This record gives sequence, C-alpha cells and structure tokens, in this order.
Amino acid sequence: MNNYFATCPKGIEPLLLEEISALGATDVKSTVAGVYFKGDLATGYRAALWSRFASRILLNITEFAASDDFELYLGVSSVSWEKYFDAGKTIAIDFSGTSESIKNTLYGAQKIKDAVADRFSKRFGERPDVDKTCPDVRIVAHLNRRQRVSLNFDITGVSLHKRTYRSNAGAAPLKENLAAAIVARAKPSGTVVDPMCGSGTILIEAAMRLTGTAPGLLRENIGFANLNIHDQQLWKSILLEAKAQSARGKEQLAERGIRLYGYDQDERVIEIARDNIANAGFAELIEVEAVPLKELKRPENVEVCSIITNPPYGERLGNFTELLDLYSLLGYKFKQEFPGSSVTVISSSADLLSCIKLRADKTYKLFNGALECLLKNYQISENRTDVPAADSGSEGNGSISPSAQEFANRLRKNLKGLKKWIESESLEAYRIYDADLPNYNAAIDVYADYAVIQEYAAPKSVSAKTAHERLLDMMQVTRNVLEIPGDNIVVKRREKQREDEQYQKLDELNHTLNIHEYGARYIVNLYDYLDTGLFNDHRLVRKFIRMNSSGLDFLNIFAYTGTASVQAALGGAKSVTTVDMSRTYLNWAKENLRINNFTDKRKYIFEQADCLKWIVSCQEKYDLIFVDPPTFSNSKRMENTFDVERDHVELIANLKKLLRDGGRIIFSNNKKNFRFDYEKITALGFNVRDLSQETLSRDYTKAKALHNCWLLSL
Repeated sequence: MNNYFATCPKGIEPLLLEEISALGATDVKSTVAGVYFKGDLATGYRAALWSRFASRILLNITEFAASDDFELYLGVSSVSWEKYFDAGKTIAIDFSGTSESIKNTLYGAQKIKDAVADRFSKRFGERPDVDKTCPDVRIVAHLNRRQRVSLNFDITGVSLHKRTYRSNAGAAPLKENLAAAIVARAKPSGTVVDPMCGSGTILIEAAMRLTGTAPGLLRENIGFANLNIHDQQLWKSILLEAKAQSARGKEQLAERGIRLYGYDQDERVIEIARDNIANAGFAELIEVEAVPLKELKRPENVEVCSIITNPPYGERLGNFTELLDLYSLLGYKFKQEFPGSSVTVISSSADLLSCIKLRADKTYKLFNGALECLLKNYQISENRTDVPAADSGSEGNGSISPSAQEFANRLRKNLKGLKKWIESESLEAYRIYDADLPNYNAAIDVYADYAVIQEYAAPKSVSAKTAHERLLDMMQVTRNVLEIPGDNIVVKRREKQREDEQYQKLDELNHTLNIHEYGARYIVNLYDYLDTGLFNDHRLVRKFIRMNSSGLDFLNIFAYTGTASVQAALGGAKSVTTVDMSRTYLNWAKENLRINNFTDKRKYIFEQADCLKWIVSCQEKYDLIFVDPPTFSNSKRMENTFDVERDHVELIANLKKLLRDGGRIIFSNNKKNFRFDYEKITALGFNVRDLSQETLSRDYTKAKALHNCWLLSL
C-alpha cells in the first residue's frame, strides 16, 4: 500500500475527504488544506484522474529525521532515486518548512537537489538537469516542527485545478477546483443557470458533475508517467473506463432534456466561455448568451433549476457601494424569475450577500486564494406575491425594502426642496439629510461630486445587525439618488466623543479637493479626519464676517482650518490673525489662505498655541474677533479643562481685553441647548445680538438646537 497526500484549497477538505474515500482509499484523514490516504497504484491513478477538489496528489517515498542540513543531505542521499526515475529526466524540488539550521526554503531545496544529483553522478556518471517550470519529475519535501522530513513525488504534474479546457479567462477567474466545490455544495440534479457566468468555469464544472465526467480526462501532462513505477496498462484501462462513463453521462443528460445556461453582460467574455465550453466537450449541453443582469429571464421550458454564481466581491469601498445595487438586483431577479429554485452564491462580503434578501439554508466558509469567502445556499419561495414590483422609483433597477424606499423618497424630496436655493447660492457643499427618518440615523453632506454619510451611533434598542443593514441602504440609495460613482461615497461613524476626541484622525489617505463658497476656495479632506475641514453650518457666519471685516484687524481664535480667516481676507480685512493649537490644522489654514492668494506674512499671521493661554498673554488689539471654541476639551497640551457653557463668560471677558473701542466679538458654539449668560455678558459692557436664527442656513434647520451665535459689541 502506498501513502498519499492530496492538497486542496482551505475550506473544501470535507469534500475532498468524502471524494477520496469514495475512490476506494483507506485510512483517509483530513488536515488543513489536504487529506492523507492509503491505497494501491490504481487508487493514486483514480485520485489524479477523478478528484474535482484536489490541487495535487503526492506519493510519499520516505520520512526521516533531519536536525540540520547535513542530516537532510544524508537522508535524501539514502533514497534509491534510480528506482523511480532515470538520470535523463529533468527534476524540480519544492521545499517547505524551516528549522534553526535550515532557515531558507531555497537552501533546503538546493540541498535536496545536490543530494539527488550526487547520488546519480556517483552511480551512473551523469546527473538529472533541473527544470523549474515543466519538470519530468517533481519532488516535494516538507520539514515539520519535529524536524522530520517527508519526501514525495507529485504524481499529478501540472496542478489538478488546471483542467486544460481554458483557452482564456475573464477577469478574476475562479480556480476550477474551487468552482467544483461550489457546485458540490449546490448539489444540482437538473438544469443549472449561472447569471454571471464569466468564462464559464462554474457551468463546465457543473456539467462534469452531472455527466460523471472525470476532470482529468483532458490532461496530457501526468506526473507519474515519467516514473519507473508507472503501469501504463493499468492507467490506460482506468482512463478508458472514465471516457466511457463520460460519454454515457452526456447521452443520459441530453435524453433527460437537461441543459445548462450562462449569461454575462460582456460579449467578449461570452465568446471566451463558448471556447472553453467547446474545449471541455460540452458545447451540446451548455448554452451561453450575452445578457445584462437587469434583463435576465428564466430559460424557456424550465420550471425550477439550480442557480449557481460567483458575482464580483468588491474590495474597495467604491466597488462595494456600487455592488450593493448588483446584489440587490440579483436577489430581485432570483425571486422574480426563478420561484421554487435553489440558489448558491459565493462572496467575500457578508454585507453584499445580505442584499440578496433571502434567508440562507446553509452557509460554508471557503477560500478563494487567500480571500476568505462565504458560500450560501438559498431556497426561493414558490410564491411570487412576496416579490415587490420593480418601478422607476426602485434603486438600482432592483428591489429595496419599503423603509429604504421611504428613505429614497425623503432624499429626493429634500434635494428638490433645496435645489433652487443651492443654485441661487452657487453652493458646492451642503447638507441634504439630517436624521429625518428615525430608522436612518445619519447626516449626509454633499461636497461637489462626493457624498459623506456620517452615521450616528444607533440607540441600544436597535441591534447592530439592523443598524448595519440600514447603513447599507443609505449607501445604496445615496449613490443612486445623487447619481455619483461608488468611489465618491464616503462613510464615517459619529459617536458621542470622549473629551479628547474633538478632531479624531481616521486614516492617512490624503485625499483632498477644493470647494467653492461665496468667492472663496477651501481645501476639504473627506477621508482622513472625522471632520472634513469645513463646517457647513457656519456658512452664513463666514458670510457675515466677510461683509463686516473691511479695513479691520481680524482675529480668528480656535481657528480650525481657517475658513473664517479666508472670508475675512476676502472682505478686505486690514490684517488676519489665525490661532489654533494644532499644527496640522494651522498648516491647513495657511494652505486655505494661500490658494486664495493671501500670502503676505505681514498681513496674514498664524500662531500655534494653547488658545486660552494665548488670549491671556496677547498684547495686540483687534476690531473683530471670531471665536468658535470646542464644546469641551481636556487636551494634554492644555493646563486645564475647558467647558464652553461653564467657561464662556471668562473666555469673553479675556477676549474683551483684546478689543479696541467699538470692537465686536462673534461668539459661536455647537453645544445643544446652550445657555448663554446674558446678565454676566452685558455686565461686561457688551450689547448682545443673537445671530443664531439669522445665521442658520437653510440646509441646517434640523440642527437648530446646535447652532448658537451671538454678536457682542462694545
């Protein structure tokens, strides 16, 4: 009896174990990415010919201890290699594993090659050549953690997943043995439909399974053919038996009237699929056609079928956002066109699979290369009354939930209501939604051709799953209503921030664009920070500053990215001083003034400092001060904590010392239901004018409780 090891992709070991057992093997045991088994030479041949799931079949030669490279060389030298192949054959060595002595797999492979070649050279005066690409004999060695080496022959030659029927492949081709595993989990018994068939791999593997065709029938390069232990007559008889079985299976499938159907929107890919299908010998059984998913129909004379498909996954956010539509449309078409049928779909994204809106009967974990994927089996209800009708209001030409449709309707209504105002104000940045519906708790802002969805933390009464599904709805609907690419949808999560998280950094993408507002240009960064660098709710405050800063010395304290400083400069301010504690935001402010052509260092002054300390130490005088402090701060760079409601009187008292006679302060903050101390502020000598309503922009009316602004005049 021989010892064998069959390798396979992770996740399909149970299928491989069942398959190898059915081929007559004994002592079958699975491990990660493979199965051990025993059997005679015929068992090895059948495994190489019939396995739909294995990548390679290894025939074990020997095992031995090798604590260092010298023992490795001696162990390999002791094998009677001449018994297995001649010196005229080419060889390749695959080595895996390391130890303290053998730290490099290339070094381990080199030692084995030397040992094999030296043995042949000493005995026969000649040595085999190395051919790493297409060797006659491939030796596979593994050094395990117990410092034992196993030596094996790869008896399959080229990897078994290469069935050789592919003349070409589409984008992101699916390996044949993974496709076979998907088909096996689907368990088709009749008609198969793949609505996104690509180059036809799933359809061909399904046809092989349904007809009982051995996947290795088309292979010519069989590894064991170059070994001296090869029994050509035995192999030939096994091969003939398999060919006869395939022919019978094709005839029986045709007699039952069973066909397989594939569709793809790309005509070029369909042509590739046709070539592959013909090469595999299934041109009479598989029909493929260029059909967009939105036009998918059930094949004529087919009642129920097995739908098996591998849609794109989308690893970037933009791709993902666009694919929400695709998976929603898939689910809609399944229910509309294939009632009573079964569905099997593989994807790396559970979120995308959830858009199909079917309850999975079974879920399996598979790996497409290194990418972990979910394979889900569904059963479509025979009742078509539960399929919502597709209409012009449905997003992505598919179905969305009634609540998502309500959200879409609200978004359209908001846009329609704001359209004339946006055009009249020539705005590029504005809010189009602010938690208008209780089920969709987010703010959505437009920045030119981009949309930023800021999801608010869901209340405890809403499950994480439900909240996430609603976020997916918002992403899908926003993209479609605004008609922008998925790459232009940015998602952020806003929670109640800790006291030191006013300007939380997200990533380092450095993705910026310029936004125009009332003659100004601002740099916004939609990705790298929780905030974008532009507070749109202060739009009219900035406009007020521009209209009231001509000839004045202007101070912008707690300046953030200096957008108010830009408007003061545009309004003709005599000088503009910008103060913030953050070097990042102060540099951002400098750039904002620079792109508006304000570069005179004598007029445009920037100070990086603890704002509260700077106010106390400042000796300059100003005519107009804009102060928009944080609601709360306990930054490590500040000596004390700051609470805007508790400390605003003291803050304004200190700012008063910086004002010239007749000077004014614009005081703003965003604390909900802020209580302004009129009595103490007027006692300081200020006339107070509430600008909150006057500077409340039309797109922020729902944030009325957060928008606070007063003009304080001496």
